[in-house]
Amino acid sequence: MNADPLKQFLQAEGATLVGVGDVTKALSREIIHLGRGVAIAVNRSLTRDTVDLLVRLQALTEGWLKAKGYRSLSIPPDSDRKMGKMISKLYKLFCHKTAATCAGLGWIGKNGLIINERYGSKMTWATVLTDAPLATDRPYVSSQCGDCDLCVRHCPSGAVQGHLWSLGNPMREIVSYDKCRSLKSGRTSLKEKPNCGFCVTVCPYSRNGKKNSN
Repeated sequence: MNADPLKQFLQAEGATLVGVGDVTKALSREIIHLGRGVAIAVNRSLTRDTVDLLVRLQALTEGWLKAKGYRSLSIPPDSDRKMGKMISKLYKLFCHKTAATCAGLGWIGKNGLIINERYGSKMTWATVLTDAPLATDRPYVSSQCGDCDLCVRHCPSGAVQGHLWSLGNPMREIVSYDKCRSLKSGRTSLKEKPNCGFCVTVCPYSRNGKKNSN
């Protein structure tokens, strides 16, 4: 099933990137029937408006799929997770990074974030799982960071380990999130931010990428 009409539709509605991946191997039994992951990214700063846009794009995706007779399930953006809701039970069962790498939109960098070749890691992500047999994009199976270690050297908490991600070794610890959280909790200036951002700022892909400031 050609996925281009869906991609073009979502991009016309504000998505920066849209890709489709076969995520079957990453699914638990509860959602194994939804083997396609539609990865959606917007190249905007993480604000309430950005999250609202992603949620709207997910709703549009669900509507598009439903009109064609397929089922879907939206995994909310990480910054819009409503604990206590039924969907919250699925948060630990699927990761947006999986959809993004399987959809060929980026790899997991040494900073533990999805890095897109054009936009770097300054992206905000959402995923829609579906049973629609959409044609898939070519996935990333290994890191493209190479010998670059800027995020390792500039991480103020020492959380970035410097390891290269690969699909063959997905459980390897790339970032020590305990150290990252410890730094954030100890600095008042970071209380309202998802992270300190140094590993994003120094990344050559992020520095050279285009950024929408809206």
